[in-house]
Amino acid sequence: MAAIVVSLASSLLSSSPSSSVITKLRPLPALNLPFVSVPSYFHGRKFMARTITRATLGLTRPVDIEPLKISFAAKDVDVIEWKGDMLAVGVTEKDMSKDDNMNFENSILKKLDSQLGGLLSQASSEEDFTGRAGQSTILRLPGLGFKRVGLIGLGIQSSSVAAFRGLGEAVSAAAKAAQASNVAVVLASSEGLSAECKLNTVAAVASGTMLGIYEDNRFKSESKKPTLTALDIIGLGTGPDLEKRLKLVQDVCSGVILGKELVNAPANVLTPGVLAEEASKIGSMYSDVITAKILDVEQCQELGMGSYLGVAAASANPPHFIHLCYKPLSGPVKAKLGLVGKGLTFDSGGYNIKTGPGCSIELMKFDMGGSAAVLGAAKAIGQIKPPGVEVHFIVAACENLISGTGMRPGDILTASNGKTIEVNNTDAEGRLTLADALIYACNQGVEKVIDLATLTGACIVALGPSIAGIFTPSDDLAKEVLAASDVTGEKLWRMPLEESYWESMKSGVADMVNTGGRPGGAITAALFLKQFVDEKVEWLHMDIAGPVWNEKKRAATGFGVSTLVEWVLKNSS
Repeated sequence: MAAIVVSLASSLLSSSPSSSVITKLRPLPALNLPFVSVPSYFHGRKFMARTITRATLGLTRPVDIEPLKISFAAKDVDVIEWKGDMLAVGVTEKDMSKDDNMNFENSILKKLDSQLGGLLSQASSEEDFTGRAGQSTILRLPGLGFKRVGLIGLGIQSSSVAAFRGLGEAVSAAAKAAQASNVAVVLASSEGLSAECKLNTVAAVASGTMLGIYEDNRFKSESKKPTLTALDIIGLGTGPDLEKRLKLVQDVCSGVILGKELVNAPANVLTPGVLAEEASKIGSMYSDVITAKILDVEQCQELGMGSYLGVAAASANPPHFIHLCYKPLSGPVKAKLGLVGKGLTFDSGGYNIKTGPGCSIELMKFDMGGSAAVLGAAKAIGQIKPPGVEVHFIVAACENLISGTGMRPGDILTASNGKTIEVNNTDAEGRLTLADALIYACNQGVEKVIDLATLTGACIVALGPSIAGIFTPSDDLAKEVLAASDVTGEKLWRMPLEESYWESMKSGVADMVNTGGRPGGAITAALFLKQFVDEKVEWLHMDIAGPVWNEKKRAATGFGVSTLVEWVLKNSS
């Protein structure tokens, strides 16, 4: 009997997967809970049948919500003539300078202040608004074409993607507070910006606004629908290039939102089977360019994926190996790429169970953040349809739990390339699943592969909560990915792959152990993954353990989607 589970991402609710790929999963009824017959397996090698009687957990059903829709437009109009709910002005500290008479020297601020009878200058002085990053002041206005005007600080200078994305986020916050439906954004100073810089600025503002206005309310009993429906960006040009870029922003943001929803979903809703369902839906929605293949336990056994199946062995929810393949509608394929995401829908740590302060076991639903980024990128790529590039999206989805059939410390697993691994820590499970996933990706004939994983706490210790570490032996691939992150504003830092540290990963009874000592833990984890990548394939590992989650908002960030899409597009062109 197929498990009865709940469909997730709001942007995919209207579609259904191909029945040839995976059994269609139906919404959980409020009563008459189903019972599940589940296969069991032992360390990825011996398959035994058992039946577990287990009711679907929690009665939790995500609320069906409409996909977020905001219309973007680039306009070249006088700010005084614009009509709408709120005009937001991005200002630097320099823009806020005033003459001896306390009048603004900046032409746009001077024009607005003149229309307001000096109210803007007076309010900024009284509220000590200096244009610092993070500052904002909003005024309610009578008798003008717009109901409110806001000044939003950009800091000393406004040249970074992060600053303009922050501007968009601040605009979204102000729009929520004012329940505004149409908003315009203008920079107080945009002189001297190149055409490319204007494109990037428009994209960053639009992206920040759309992702800032989005709230994941699927699991709340009551929620408000966002009121913002239109964003006009004034003074940064018009034309087909800007329109194309704004369409790209919408496509990428839809992928980021999918990534957020997947990570936010609790483990009792997002099982490995449901993650496979969401991947299958992407294949169904974009079937003109994407095909979906979901491998079950027996198929993974036939491929010898003992490392992956060893991790999955303790869970009553069977693993699902996900493979989406994007091929362009026409024309030659110049590059074959692989994107591999860690897909642990829950990680207890296994017999090395996560315990004590700071273990964050209650957040281990986000241990599939890498797979969320990969599937979010797949959704965006399916919409954008770039030419000249073939992309394989791969996830080895499973749970790391504890039971009598689970792997134990000291067990030896055999990966699909024949290499053997002594498990000296069952909480270093993500790399075990990625080992077989990377082997599978290389067997697809890819020339470059990136894996993303919430892999190590060591990377958070090294780089903090907002920067991902990247590891690669390829200088060229590092430059490509860092260039993509410069466009998207996601923060990456290249870390060393110190080969001498591999000594700590040697085993006396197998080819390797799965963890080294505490020092350099993020490096030894990357070195472990390197053992499962074909030498002819350029490879980069991205440890996103820090930036996958926003502790202040207690929600997922969707980190990685934007950079992956940008990297694919660069390889396409």
